[in-house]
Amino acid sequence: MTQMFDIRKGLEQARADREGAWQFVRDFTYAWVEPLNDGDGFTEGDLTAAEERLGVGLPTVLGEMYRLFGRRQDLTSNHDQLLRPDQLYIDARSEALVFREENQGACSWGVLLKDLDQADPGVHVLLDLADRQAQRWEPWMERLSWMAVEMMLAESLHAPQHLTDFLYEPDPEYTRIIEESCEPLPFPAYPARGYEGTRWFLGADVLLRDEDGCVAVRARTEEALEAVRALLPGAWLNE
Repeated sequence: MTQMFDIRKGLEQARADREGAWQFVRDFTYAWVEPLNDGDGFTEGDLTAAEERLGVGLPTVLGEMYRLFGRRQDLTSNHDQLLRPDQLYIDARSEALVFREENQGACSWGVLLKDLDQADPGVHVLLDLADRQAQRWEPWMERLSWMAVEMMLAESLHAPQHLTDFLYEPDPEYTRIIEESCEPLPFPAYPARGYEGTRWFLGADVLLRDEDGCVAVRARTEEALEAVRALLPGAWLNE
């Protein structure tokens, strides 16, 4: 493989603590996207204004994420949306601080109000169910800093078409091909309904996410994208 940094090792460090997470963000953007710059984050004034409006303090990690790359929509909002500090809100049941929304309103991600005093709290998800009585905040990821990494990689799958593609209804052998040709990445299980079974893989200059028969690919080069299309036959969306 020709990656400029060890993605697997970086993810293991990102899972260990928040400093590892932020280092992974810096390394990934440098090698695969555009390096981070000083103007890519929100200011301390932006965050203070949000806290004063909401009447609650933001978790340390949420502030660190916004200051590091909160303005980089290519890392946060290609598909789903990371809310700006002035868009943050407390849900209608006063249970969680919401900071991210699915692009069609299918779910929202937040930190429970009781956990706001933690530096790196867990993240919960609220699914938009027809039965409102059944709605509840369910655990999503164990640490907010780890979700920040997952969010950045997930949004990278929706980058410009010359570096991304989606394979729907692949050949029945696709799972075997991926497992034999690519390296599984150490992501935790997705607990929420509709995300179970999602797996991430690393190939030769490509990231792949297998979502129960839909394979999303982000390549570092156009040549790498063509190679994975040849490896996995089927109806590619952008081909």
